[in-house]
Amino acid sequence: MTEPAAEAGRFGPQAALVGFAVRQPRVVLALACALLVFGLYALAGARYDVFPEFAPPTVTVQTEAPGLDSEQVEVLVTQPVEVAVGGLPGLETLRSTSIQGLSVITAVFKAGSDVDRVRQRVNERLAALAGRLPDGVAAPAMTPLTSSTLTVLLVGLTAAKRDAMDLRHVAEWTVRRRLQAVPGIAQVSLYGGAVRALQVQIRPDDLIRYQIGLNDVLAAARKATGVRGAGFVDTPNQRVLLRTEGQSLTPEALGQTVLHNDGGPSVLLSDVATVTAAPEPAISAALVDGTPGVLLMVGAQVGVDTRAVTARLETALDELRPVLQREGVALRADLFRPANFVDVATGNVLQALALGGVLVVIVLLVFLADWRAALISATAIPLSLIAAALALQAWGESLNTLTLGGLALAIGEVVDDAVIGVENASRRLRAARAEGRGGARVVLGAMLEVRSSVAYATLAVLLMFLPVLALTGVAGRLFGPLALAYIAAVVASLLVALTVTPALVLLLLGGRSAPGEAPREPPVVRWSRAGYLGLLARIGRVPRLAMLASLLVTLGGAAILPTLGAVFLPDLREGHMILHMVAVPGTALQESQRLSGLVTADLKAIPGVRAVAAQIGRAEAGEDTAGPHYSEIHIDLEPGLDGAAQRQVEAAIRTLIAGFPGAAFSLKSFLTERIEETVSGFTAPVVINVVGSDLDRIEAAARSVARELAEVKGARDVQQAAPAGLPQVTVALRPVDLRHWGLDPVEVLEAVRTAYQGDVVGQSYRGNAVVNVLVILDAQVRGRLSAVGDLPLRAPGGRYVRLSQVADVYESAGRYQVQHLGAQRMQAVTANVAGRDVASFVAAAKRKIAREVRLPEGVYVTFSGAAEAQAAARRDLLFHAALAGFGIVVLLAIVTGSAANLMLVLVNLPFAFVGGVAAAALTGGVLSLGSIVGFVTLAGISLRNSVMMIAHYEQMVNRDGRPWNAATAAEGAADRMVPILMTSLVTGLGLLPLALGAGEPGREIEGPMALVILGGLVSCTILNLLMLPVLAERFARFRPATVEDRVPMVLRS
Repeated sequence: MTEPAAEAGRFGPQAALVGFAVRQPRVVLALACALLVFGLYALAGARYDVFPEFAPPTVTVQTEAPGLDSEQVEVLVTQPVEVAVGGLPGLETLRSTSIQGLSVITAVFKAGSDVDRVRQRVNERLAALAGRLPDGVAAPAMTPLTSSTLTVLLVGLTAAKRDAMDLRHVAEWTVRRRLQAVPGIAQVSLYGGAVRALQVQIRPDDLIRYQIGLNDVLAAARKATGVRGAGFVDTPNQRVLLRTEGQSLTPEALGQTVLHNDGGPSVLLSDVATVTAAPEPAISAALVDGTPGVLLMVGAQVGVDTRAVTARLETALDELRPVLQREGVALRADLFRPANFVDVATGNVLQALALGGVLVVIVLLVFLADWRAALISATAIPLSLIAAALALQAWGESLNTLTLGGLALAIGEVVDDAVIGVENASRRLRAARAEGRGGARVVLGAMLEVRSSVAYATLAVLLMFLPVLALTGVAGRLFGPLALAYIAAVVASLLVALTVTPALVLLLLGGRSAPGEAPREPPVVRWSRAGYLGLLARIGRVPRLAMLASLLVTLGGAAILPTLGAVFLPDLREGHMILHMVAVPGTALQESQRLSGLVTADLKAIPGVRAVAAQIGRAEAGEDTAGPHYSEIHIDLEPGLDGAAQRQVEAAIRTLIAGFPGAAFSLKSFLTERIEETVSGFTAPVVINVVGSDLDRIEAAARSVARELAEVKGARDVQQAAPAGLPQVTVALRPVDLRHWGLDPVEVLEAVRTAYQGDVVGQSYRGNAVVNVLVILDAQVRGRLSAVGDLPLRAPGGRYVRLSQVADVYESAGRYQVQHLGAQRMQAVTANVAGRDVASFVAAAKRKIAREVRLPEGVYVTFSGAAEAQAAARRDLLFHAALAGFGIVVLLAIVTGSAANLMLVLVNLPFAFVGGVAAAALTGGVLSLGSIVGFVTLAGISLRNSVMMIAHYEQMVNRDGRPWNAATAAEGAADRMVPILMTSLVTGLGLLPLALGAGEPGREIEGPMALVILGGLVSCTILNLLMLPVLAERFARFRPATVEDRVPMVLRS
């Protein structure tokens, strides 16, 4: 065994790695180069996104119930489906919305649940419902599984010379089908246009004139459009397929269908109805830059690469452009392109990462005054970060703003691991050359002197990040990958420091100077050391005053903390906003479209707005339950706008909508909305759930809550999510009159449904497109409220009676939707917050509602939304931080060997805390969840510095036999001054671009985090260098050196 190998073998795995590196430096460098090449190649094809997948495993079940109102849907459809889905393993939240003709149930499962297994279980439960739902209700179906951000592209179609039915036909049967076939796409939802139908529009007076019943019309239309297979003919040598034709596929042919023939002239379908191609009753509309058109909202599958799938979509659209041009259809594929923000956000973070790296290299050059030493230290950055990125890729994580932010946070730790070794090795090599020694043995010894204490300090840092990994909910899914990235980078840097750094030190520094050369320190180090020792001496003369000043500063920070506000996440600036416009329930679709057009025209005139698209109502088979009174207006901003410019545009939009009468508005960025909707099911940070069993009592309580909430300072956009007051016409059958005329209740109800909802009796074909054949009342008659009671009903014996003769027909007020939370009736009151933090607003709202609102019997309120999520995340973080803190104390007790030394290590935590609190107070006075994670990072960095300081003191006493006194304390502090300054500077300058760009696109979360860390670095570095030596001189306890103590205690473990 060689001498370095024998030396290394004494101290375990770390020493073995260092020993191998100094024995085989060229092999280690070759492996490092291979890692770089492989990493760059692998990361070129990595998956990039804005955020990690932040939505929990979720299953949405939709059930179509044509003709039923919201309360009927709730009782007859929603409740049975809720019972079926409820009780599944891992179910956390069950929400539902019942609207006219549709039930939507959302089941949210625990994080980590296998979503495929969950969907299989839900499907099994739904299969058991077969036959238990009312006639005419479709089978419950799960919607496709989509990514957290849902939308990957918003496409608009307009046509100046084509009608709405033709445009919708092109959108549905040409564009949608092509986009749906693109790999990675989950669904394509359509808004606007008009769905073509072959309609049989019944004229009531002609039914009576020809003595034809409604069922006769249905039967005739169904038979005329039916499709049947005919089989085949087998000849001796071939099989010949039989193909039948003859269905009535045109209005003219269908109108010639015979209804009745008693030997005289035949009564045709066209005699009692108008047969024509006409639009089905619309449930949505769309505007593209103010022009009526069709919007296609393209949703991506879970885990796809946003940029890659967008490129595939755009390729497919480019293929369709010539076809669309020939059809006279204009294509807008840039109304909303989330991949733009992915590029901007990741580009900004990568730019900050690169700039931080450059600043770090400058610091290394200044302090080390040696390009070789600086190169060795800087090499750790690409090696560690690439290794960490490869680990993230192997774990299935994308490279997003949070994982990249975690790598940026780790730059200081990454460089520090290498700097500690390089700085100590340089110092030992200079001293050894003065004695005529050098080479591998000195490098090995120098590395081993600091490696064990570095390992303990690194372990303490990793323990500090475990609470972040333990976060649950949306907070855990957002910040967990950041913590993973940080931990992976720190572990990688430790491995680099044990292998690559010693190899480079030996090759570049190990044999440069001639024996006997006097040790030289870099000029900056000499000047800094001399000034620092003088300052330390002056502080040492007034220790009590210095300690009192430190205590007062710490108490000041503690006093500031309660004044800080709290938010879940800061405002996100991805350059795309969504303006929600809610008119009075019952507003007609065309009126909502008109109002949206007025708003759109004004929005387009705002500088900085690039494109505006509006979706009104809901898409078929979409997850939204919006009615015709509800509009979402997409506002896409000019590219390249910074955070300040985007805030100016937002202010202009708010000024605009403040003066717009007749509707309620709410403005959000797209990602903010998606996160809030994931947290609570609603697109608002404050959600108050009014829960009970009686809808009228819930409504009254919700109105009271909304009224009081609007008076709380900072309340904005207060809305009831499901207010009553929907205009409706009630048809209440009278059993006595039904018996008198010999009519069955179901027959009457079916006649009303056919007249006003329409019955699909078959399909016709137009090329490869399927067109429904719909029997419905004449459009002019259908548009008159007074005509409802005049609907003719054919009684037994051929007599006709009006609907009003067997039913009470009157106008009333209903509900557009009925909401459930946990299978209980609920109505949500939502609010945005302006001018104050969300946490204090919610606290004030709770007090005011408890004081002012008298809830009816059986009604109670609960709070949800971003404020509750932030509070829950804070509780989780503090609890797990306490557990991690206990582990750190145990670890540090092993390292320090005494209670006094342990307290000296921990005293640096309040030092760091002071600066972080001050930074938060000076930059807005609000703590986001990112800021709290910044405090966690800061605690790890400050602990690392204090551990290294105390470990160095222990080495001086135990290894060198120095007495513990003021001179030793000052000299040890001076030895650690440069590494501490370099650690703080490289960490601070590495984060400086993120801090300066706080609020800019892509840096909204990491910016506040970086600001807290920078502030804490300033305070903990000053107090660590100036106060820790003073405290250590008085309170530290070290054993006198013995023969067996020639190796530091931290190495003997």
